[in-house]
Amino acid sequence: MDGRDLLAQVQAAIGAHGAWKLKLSTAVSTGRSDDDPALVCRDDLCRFGLWLHGSDIGPDTRHGKPYQVIRRLHAEFHQSAGAVLDLVKRGDQPGARALFEGEYTERSATLIRALTLWKSELQATSELA
Repeated sequence: MDGRDLLAQVQAAIGAHGAWKLKLSTAVSTGRSDDDPALVCRDDLCRFGLWLHGSDIGPDTRHGKPYQVIRRLHAEFHQSAGAVLDLVKRGDQPGARALFEGEYTERSATLIRALTLWKSELQATSELA
């Protein structure tokens, strides 16, 4: 996989995971969601997760610190999103709101910052090549 493909995947992940905030906010506000918390908490089922866990990424990238950090943060993001939805499904809107506004928002922001940093590093590397 070349740098442009990596860059495209990272850019798409920034948008997709940013969109989850709106989706979860709606679920918390309405007390409803069609999403299954047991699936949402898995970090290997979304488009980015399929790529992140898939075979398209070479060993040099996999062993690099940015990949390792993103993989961990991505898993934490999904754990929090699944936990928020679990509380929504149980009818615990106050608990869901507290988790959404606290841990989930923090993990989401951390993931987006890390993805943005990785994107900048990939852009700098591709400009040097």
